[in-house]
Amino acid sequence: MKMEINNTVLELKQGDITNLDTDAIVNAASTTLQLGGGVAGAIRRKGGSKIQEECNKVGGTHVGGAVMTTGGKLKVKYVIHAVGPRHGEEHEDEKLKDATLNSLILADKNNLKSIAFPAISTGIFGFPKKRCAAIMLSTTIAHLEGLAKLGKVVFCLYDHETFKTFKSTLQSLMLKR
Repeated sequence: MKMEINNTVLELKQGDITNLDTDAIVNAASTTLQLGGGVAGAIRRKGGSKIQEECNKVGGTHVGGAVMTTGGKLKVKYVIHAVGPRHGEEHEDEKLKDATLNSLILADKNNLKSIAFPAISTGIFGFPKKRCAAIMLSTTIAHLEGLAKLGKVVFCLYDHETFKTFKSTLQSLMLKR
């Protein structure tokens, strides 16, 4: 599913985010930036140890924060490590919004033309997929309606259930515009 917002393509895809060739992919990171399981583990396996070495130099970031490393052996030039909330934390919706927005701002600041997001915090952090989709998509749309420089934003959802959730949420948000 694709749509355009202020000359930026917003696209939903189902698949493995580590196979994309956008300028950057977003890692659903932990505050310590240790590439363990889920999206982070796939990035470590396919991108190689250089990404973890760079994360170690950065040292970490706060929940809602985003930092950038190179893409190692991945097709992408960069990985943006965004820390989403654990389900049940205080102010979790605001923290997910911040992680999304800080990733978009970091991409714009570094003149990237394209970025791909997973469904941040919906894996081991247990965040509800429908709430995640509403927060991430509405935050992205609001950013793209402003002065964003990005040419393409992709939401790459690993499984069909998550893809369907993001698709129906995006359709609903577009009806409200």
